[in-house]
Amino acid sequence: MKLYSGPLSLFARKVEIALREKDLAFERVMVTFSQSEGYSPKHPDVLAANPKGQVPVLLDGDLTLFDSTVILEYLEDAYPAPPLYPAAPAERARCRLLELAADEILLAPVRALMHRPGPRPADPARWEALEAEARKAEALIAEQLGELDGRLRDRPFLCGAFSAADLAVFMPVLYGQRLGGPPLAPHGALEGWFERLLERPAFARAVAEIAEADAELSLPVPGAYGGRGAPPVKGSINTR
Repeated sequence: MKLYSGPLSLFARKVEIALREKDLAFERVMVTFSQSEGYSPKHPDVLAANPKGQVPVLLDGDLTLFDSTVILEYLEDAYPAPPLYPAAPAERARCRLLELAADEILLAPVRALMHRPGPRPADPARWEALEAEARKAEALIAEQLGELDGRLRDRPFLCGAFSAADLAVFMPVLYGQRLGGPPLAPHGALEGWFERLLERPAFARAVAEIAEADAELSLPVPGAYGGRGAPPVKGSINTR
């Protein structure tokens, strides 16, 4: 297998975690990215595989896939052990709904914070306008964190056992922290869930590599990771 990924692409990192949770060997091609130019010029192999020109793109034999949700569902069908989805149809559907919510609902307000690690616009008024929208988004993010905390108060993971729902929801929660959004500290159950996931090597590696990419590519974000400035990964993570 070959995966085209990006250093700060949360969707590509989501697929990387899934591949490693399933203990699947893959070659990773990290496409060029900068905060000022994004993915321009886009990788020709990615453009050829995905009409949107976006990562992740997964090649498995003669099959080429894009979109993180499609890729996760393919991996579950083709490589079912260990599972990332519940076996019972109703529980599997609930897991898929949470995965969908992560990408389309939880991530929506986080997008309003994504200007923070990039270069500031020349016009200070433009920056203040972006920050005004970010502050509005932070109120919604705080509400979402509270809802997730309530869901996790009586269970270790979102669907009982670890699943793709945890993997998917982890990404917007992580990026909210990375971009200086509301901290997790007021939400004990959610914070405990987040720390449990960081104890899994696949998650710890992805978070450490994102931090490395930020150190190289991004400006510091005030308030990132609850004011710690770095993700709470314990110990030394080998990212090579």
